[in-house]
Amino acid sequence: MKLFKSLLVAPATLGLLAPLSATANEVTINDFNPAEELAVTNSRVDGLEARLNNFEAGGFSETTSASFSVDAVLGAIDGDSTTEATVFEYQYNIGLSTSFTGEDSLDVAIDSGSAAAATNDNPFAFDTGSSLSVDGVTYSFPLGGVSMIVGNDTDVSAAFTGACSYSAFTDYMSDCGTGNSIGSGGNGVTAAGSYAFDSGFSIAAGISSTSDKDTAAASKVGLLTKEGADTYGIEAAYTADSWGIAVAYVSDDNATSAETTTWGINGTYTFDSSNLPTISVGYETEETSGTDESGYFVGLTWPEVGPGSVSIGAATADNYTDAETEYLVYEASYSYPVNDGLTVTPGVFVEEKSGDDLTGIFVKSSFSF
Repeated sequence: MKLFKSLLVAPATLGLLAPLSATANEVTINDFNPAEELAVTNSRVDGLEARLNNFEAGGFSETTSASFSVDAVLGAIDGDSTTEATVFEYQYNIGLSTSFTGEDSLDVAIDSGSAAAATNDNPFAFDTGSSLSVDGVTYSFPLGGVSMIVGNDTDVSAAFTGACSYSAFTDYMSDCGTGNSIGSGGNGVTAAGSYAFDSGFSIAAGISSTSDKDTAAASKVGLLTKEGADTYGIEAAYTADSWGIAVAYVSDDNATSAETTTWGINGTYTFDSSNLPTISVGYETEETSGTDESGYFVGLTWPEVGPGSVSIGAATADNYTDAETEYLVYEASYSYPVNDGLTVTPGVFVEEKSGDDLTGIFVKSSFSF
């Protein structure tokens, strides 16, 4: 930038000197005042620098920041109807954040990926597809003592804290098995808020409603209408130094279909000894038209094993009724940071099926910059 300024200043200086050289044969030593001419030159140089500084300050907002991440997996799955063919999937994320008051935050998530949705061949929920798309726009701000979040394509659980310390290798173990309650998604437009007490106790709630663009019958469906899908959720959580627990209730009216209500609870405990693992557990039950289903999770994490950490987890593959056959999923992974911007996690998972079980071996690489 200093070189750029010099290039701009040089023509201005030459412009000032040109009239002097053109009439040099008419100028005497008495007519020339070095101090006055230098003052004029310096004044014009200062003006150019001021304009450049104004351009730099206004080019980008000082309160806007961007973050980038790439998740890539390489591996293969065998069993059921899948093959042992090696697959490669990725997801690229851009996060833009701007603050206007120092206490608020306007956030935009932009994603792109190679997979259409989470499936048996892709258990990592890279669900963006190959097109670059806006995955959510949220605005966070304080309202009294309440931390508020409003946005589109935002989860109803956006303000929930949860009490899950387990870092899932596959999507099966997300939110410690409470993905329908403590990790509940949204229907479109969402508003959520949370309040944290000094004692470690916190409470949060959210509401999410279908927006017009999400339905073919847009002329009949709007926010909080009978025809639209509306979800309500509330969570209470307590966090201490070595343990935590969270309970959530979520109700989804499923538009004109039968309402589904879900209860979820998860918790974590960390021992004083680094040789003992951190324990994370979760349980969830849901009811639709008098039919009850439930599922559970348990996971162990050793945070210091060599340069990285070891995680082992087991969970039901879904929520099941008492009459249904219950299938389990098991996973084990080792995560270690190669450097500040790259973490590599090799792992394996087994999913029970009615036919052949699925067995997958993958290496996941996570870049952040």
